[in-house]
Amino acid sequence: MNSCSKAILKPSKDVVPLSTWILISKLKVEYMLTRGADGSFNRNLAEFHDRKASASLAPHDGVASMDVTIDRSSGLWSRIFLPAIAYAQEEQENRDDKVPIIFYFHGGSYAHSSANTALYDMVCRQLCRTCRAVVISVNYRRAPEHRCPAAYRDGLAALRWLRLQAARHVAATWLPPGADLSRCFLAGDSSGGNMVHHVGVAAATARHELWPVRVVGHVLLMPMFGGVERTASERRLDGQYFVTVKDRDYYWKLFLPEGADRDHPACNVFGPGSAAERVLGEIPVPKSLVVVAGLDLTQDWQLRYARGMERSGKSVEVLVLEDTPVGFFIFPNTEQYYRVMDKIRGFVRDEEEPMDSSTWRDSSLARQERE
Repeated sequence: MNSCSKAILKPSKDVVPLSTWILISKLKVEYMLTRGADGSFNRNLAEFHDRKASASLAPHDGVASMDVTIDRSSGLWSRIFLPAIAYAQEEQENRDDKVPIIFYFHGGSYAHSSANTALYDMVCRQLCRTCRAVVISVNYRRAPEHRCPAAYRDGLAALRWLRLQAARHVAATWLPPGADLSRCFLAGDSSGGNMVHHVGVAAATARHELWPVRVVGHVLLMPMFGGVERTASERRLDGQYFVTVKDRDYYWKLFLPEGADRDHPACNVFGPGSAAERVLGEIPVPKSLVVVAGLDLTQDWQLRYARGMERSGKSVEVLVLEDTPVGFFIFPNTEQYYRVMDKIRGFVRDEEEPMDSSTWRDSSLARQERE
């Protein structure tokens, strides 16, 4: 039976160290410097501040990586992370241990960062190592040079590319033994979390043409959703923890089609006049894990998204991380970061994660809605 469950992780101590606040503040300043007073965006300055990491086939901490071109005409490429342990002789002999595949869409409000950004290189390496999965980090086209739906099309193109690899028997040259194309996941944070939904819907609609590639789960980390309405969390947290409502409005204006407002379905999935619930009810969108940061001003939109998916008959699990700021997921120096990684591993590997009653408490979305 499809359901929507919610858990709230209450830290037993101050899990966000001063270093994390400083790093997020630095990132915020770098983002602000790229924005012109006239609403323009300085791509050259954004690239100047974006520290890059190189791919390496020599395993580092058990993970090798390489860059591949997906579509020369659009310039689309991906960085692939491979778990070195999956190539070991004992792993090859254990045919029952399948290796899942995770397509990762980086954050950056659709304007910042890349698949080779050092911070996201680190995140994908950790995902690869923790989940013992192949991770394909998609370097989708960014706004404002490429507005919606270019990023969504790139995400779907990456899935089609993997299908062609399998059809041409090319995949065997780089995929580890046991790689399971029928067990693919879409994951992403911020704008990448928004992409997970939209690419996932497109993949579910085109599922027959994508076979044997099959998406079986979505992981949305602090997904970037919004709308014209100002919600309670936006009013309460505006400018309190790095992000302002004005910041979000700016990036939506860069990304959405010219003339569109924030009730466009790319931003407000279940907005006014939306047919999303009916459409979603007709296609097999897989289970979702939605992670919400308790100090993120857009949390109300993320919870509304989860409720909309539940009304559409989809299985959704929500994890709310209290006292946690937006951006924490790209800095591996908090208890929350590793707890989320473990949660993703359990989601991908179908493992049950034990809950510590001293730090977890259950709550229903219905109760959240009443509050």
